[in-house]
Amino acid sequence: MSKRIGPVLLLGSLAAIGGCVQGPDYERPTVAVPGDFRFQDATASFEADQGVWWQAFGDRTLDALVSEALVSNRDLRIASARVDEAAAIVSGTRSQGLPQVGYGAQASRQRTSEPGSGAFVGETQSSIGGVLTASWEIDLWGRIARETEAARANLLATEEARRGVTLTLISSVIVGYLNLLDLDERLRISEETVEGRREYVELFRKRLRGGVISDFEMAQILAEYETTLASLPELRRQIALQEDALSVLLGRNPGPIERPTTLGAIAAPEVPGGLPSELLTRRPDVLQAEQNLVAANAMIGAVRAQYFPRISLTSVLGLASAALNGLFAGSARTWSFAGELAGPIYTGGGLEAATAQALARRDQALAAYELTVQNAFRDTEDALVSLQTADESEQIQLRRVTVLENGVRLARERYENGYSDTLDLLDTERGLLSAQLSHTAARADRYRALVSLYRALGGDWIGEPTSDAGAPAAGGLP
Repeated sequence: MSKRIGPVLLLGSLAAIGGCVQGPDYERPTVAVPGDFRFQDATASFEADQGVWWQAFGDRTLDALVSEALVSNRDLRIASARVDEAAAIVSGTRSQGLPQVGYGAQASRQRTSEPGSGAFVGETQSSIGGVLTASWEIDLWGRIARETEAARANLLATEEARRGVTLTLISSVIVGYLNLLDLDERLRISEETVEGRREYVELFRKRLRGGVISDFEMAQILAEYETTLASLPELRRQIALQEDALSVLLGRNPGPIERPTTLGAIAAPEVPGGLPSELLTRRPDVLQAEQNLVAANAMIGAVRAQYFPRISLTSVLGLASAALNGLFAGSARTWSFAGELAGPIYTGGGLEAATAQALARRDQALAAYELTVQNAFRDTEDALVSLQTADESEQIQLRRVTVLENGVRLARERYENGYSDTLDLLDTERGLLSAQLSHTAARADRYRALVSLYRALGGDWIGEPTSDAGAPAAGGLP
């Protein structure tokens, strides 16, 4: 009776001890954050709707480019493959706590010679055997459980990194497209200015031949024309470079990008007021930093479990025979069952050092998480103030363009009537060109500030960024 009760008590004791998981359980740290954002419109209220905010630009070409990038971008494919790798690591780590079953086989044939003569004596001996092995490490102290917890957190961190790549990709495609429209508008303004000054050159050449103007005035006109003309190659170079960069983001070989619209023709998405600070909790970098903290916290328990002995159960079941055809009939049989207990006694401070390293990594992850949250608020504040000031700057530049357009008209009248010289006219036209280019840049800056706000919020104020790159769904995580 006692022989039967002993194993039962042993297994019961092991099951009870198995709940002793080492290390602290994770608790989300409290980070002091501001209650609202300084540079937002407090008169409106925030309401989340379905959709994606960049559709408010009203540009179907842009929508198609974003969709194409989400399918074909190589960086996003790499990030998705890393998620798959992390999921496999979770499965591999968790498998350490499951029984391991294997097999083995061996065959030998031998004959011994007589000492000194070299002649073989006796019969040739053959031996064939096969074994089936099984082993199981009992996770009494939670080492495998903590390592699995850390691996799962690393998987979630990798998934957030993939979302971060998606966020950056969408932002980069939109900014690249806006940059192209900005450069197109600058090129159009510069080409129109060059054409107007080419007409000036022809007109002033006629006046020079008629003796109406001097060679000095003609030189001024030619110099201004050549200066404006010299800006065109650089703008065309920047357009080509931007097209190549955007093509790679789309997963294409470098080449032209179709854009049937202009910068002035696209609408400006409106940002609602009263954006809640809770939006920042969905930022991929914040969630990734927290999962890194979870993993570092779990590894403390995995290291501390090394102070305690490992208990393994191993069994072997085998067959042996002198001939292969007799292996399963009349052969010798063997079995064994063994338990192994191994633990540290003296490691020269190795385990203490490993624990100190794990604690230090947890402290680093905590500080990194807190810093990421603070940077998230900074990014949002920066984007909001950039959006606000860019809108103000665009309005100022528009008024400046209007004033200088009227000034150019008056300067031409004064020059034709002899009240001003060529230099006054050229200065006024030069100011108009500068104002037109500045107005275009301010408008593009306002659009780019919207994209910066999208990135700062970790997604837009409407919906979440999605990817068609084949990342595993959250419900399918192991």
